Amino acid sequence: MIPDLGKYAATVLSSYGASLVLLALLVAVTLWRGRKVRADMAELENRLKTKANRDG
Repeated sequence: MIPDLGKYAATVLSSYGASLVLLALLVAVTLWRGRKVRADMAELENRLKTKANRDG
């Protein structure tokens, strides 16, 4: 099932490993950023609601 990579095995496997690490890092940063943006949006909405209640 796994092809014989010969002398290139270490290079190919380390490339796969690096790709997986970078992909996991990209997913983690995306989730972290999404959480931060969601919190910022909620704070902004609360400020706008408070201002509308005060003015209206």
